[in-house]
Amino acid sequence: MNKHALTTLIALALAPFVHGAIYESYAQLPKNKPFDFVIIGGGTAGSVVANRLSANPSYNVLVLEAGVSNRGVLDSIVPFFSDDVVPFTPWDWNYTTVPQPGLNNRSIAYPRGYLLGGTSSVNYMTYTRGSSQDWDRYAAISGDDGWKWDNIFTDVLKAEKWVAPSDHHNTTGQYDPQFHNTTGVTSVSLPGYPLPNIDPRIIQTTKDLPDEFPFTEDYNSGNPLGVGWSQSTIDTRGRRSSAATSYLGPKYISRPNLHVLLHAKVTRLVRTGTKNGKPEILGVQFVNSTNTAQNFTVKARKELVLSAGSVNTPQLLQLSGIGDKSLLSSLNIPVVVNNPSVGRNLSDHPRLTNLWYANSNQTFEAAQRNQTLADEEFDEWQEGTGPLVDSFTNQLAFLRVPANDTTFWSQFNSSTFEDPAAGDITPHYELLFSNGIVPGAVPLPATGSFFNIIAVVVSPASRGSIMINSSNPLAHPVINPGFLTEDFDFEVMKYAVHSAQRFVAGPAWSDYILGPYPGSDNTTMAGTEEQLGQYVRQNTGTIWHPTATASMSPVGADWGVVDPDLLVKGVSGLRIVDMSVLPRVPAAHTQSPAYIVGERGASLVIAAWN
Repeated sequence: MNKHALTTLIALALAPFVHGAIYESYAQLPKNKPFDFVIIGGGTAGSVVANRLSANPSYNVLVLEAGVSNRGVLDSIVPFFSDDVVPFTPWDWNYTTVPQPGLNNRSIAYPRGYLLGGTSSVNYMTYTRGSSQDWDRYAAISGDDGWKWDNIFTDVLKAEKWVAPSDHHNTTGQYDPQFHNTTGVTSVSLPGYPLPNIDPRIIQTTKDLPDEFPFTEDYNSGNPLGVGWSQSTIDTRGRRSSAATSYLGPKYISRPNLHVLLHAKVTRLVRTGTKNGKPEILGVQFVNSTNTAQNFTVKARKELVLSAGSVNTPQLLQLSGIGDKSLLSSLNIPVVVNNPSVGRNLSDHPRLTNLWYANSNQTFEAAQRNQTLADEEFDEWQEGTGPLVDSFTNQLAFLRVPANDTTFWSQFNSSTFEDPAAGDITPHYELLFSNGIVPGAVPLPATGSFFNIIAVVVSPASRGSIMINSSNPLAHPVINPGFLTEDFDFEVMKYAVHSAQRFVAGPAWSDYILGPYPGSDNTTMAGTEEQLGQYVRQNTGTIWHPTATASMSPVGADWGVVDPDLLVKGVSGLRIVDMSVLPRVPAAHTQSPAYIVGERGASLVIAAWN
């Protein structure tokens, strides 16, 4: 039986049951006690807030999740199947961007998780925290030292439960235990399946070319620079650990004061009065996602917590009259707060897949072309072994363009240019090393084996926006990440490709790399600078880390959407806790930062009501 048929059978078998306090319909929701807190979004950060608030038995907590249950979704459970969860599936919001001038006017898919756990249930599970300088800069921008690295590190540790990899190999030298915690919530582990054809070569390259590719024992130390072993949210059995399986797992979801309603698509936040001279926002209107004719309203007694993510949070604010007055008026939406910052400042990471022909028969392509082998690997996974216990990379690198590279830096006006990286230990780009073509990333060639280095611009200068163009809450917002619109990002991506080329030119690869594989439209990374630029424009997409669309700023600032305590400016009763509040995308995959924001946000809520 193939995995898609098995997924359907598992989902159908589990569908009739209510698990803990997870409800499929509004009719199942208890009505005998008012809700103290209503959390909009059961994704990465929202699940953290729900968990921490419901630890107090005197608080009655409701989570409204637009999507479906994560239970039985095999593509979400098996780490290696993560590329099949999204895009354009029942577990995706199915968003696309507007045409991107920086990507040859291409529109690209923009995946977001449409199931419990949000994007933590559909991502590639990479666990990176960013640099200490990223967090220190958030503190400087917001005017609140509580966001500094040294101060949020307790939140970092609260979120993490370090576990052994599924193969229980000796991990000495592959991470630094002093930066990790074994008693937190979400499982984090090192790779559980060795790749003998590439693992030794990658590590050897850090010895052969240490100036450009130094080895780092642990990129989650606050200084991420170097090549290190991947850390991923995968449990010791080789299964995804998401916000749904950890923060809303059986240990917590059984709390009598925690209620999670699925299929609850919030359409508007409702003003319920005035407090301290400000509009008080404590009401929520929502529809049943599977039957949008069914409308419901709930109210929080203490706070609404908006954790809908960097796309849906600004959309909901705008639909509710909090946003740019000119935009809202043009759509006949009554203005509650005129705030032009809502939905602007979108910051995201562009990603580019780079392939080389490999002299190997041990790459991902073997199982993609051989169903018998694929079935054998799935059988191994069920026993907690084999290649499916991991995602797509056993090592990754965070790197900077050297300060002494005058050819690169002379392209920018020194009197006006500001390096978008947070400091000298904050990377400009990332390289992720993969044992072949990531399934679904590019069309699978009929023949050939491949080595893959994914390049990501992790400190981008480009900015975009999330804006509604309709008062219909069921219409998708206009998503414009502005990829590669700033010259810096374009030049860094080209530099990253050159860096990847230098990596595979190292002596460890002399008998392995056979030559570059062309990109789409037969573009090439191996020609002139002009050809490389066209290759970058035509093949870059997103690694889907949207951030900063409801940015925090100092109290009293005339810009930004939330104060440093994450309360929405200009209203009472509404707090935002998700990645939209960080003023810039961190130089990291955003899953761990989302947990950090969730933990800090939960602490701020608890402190306000204790």
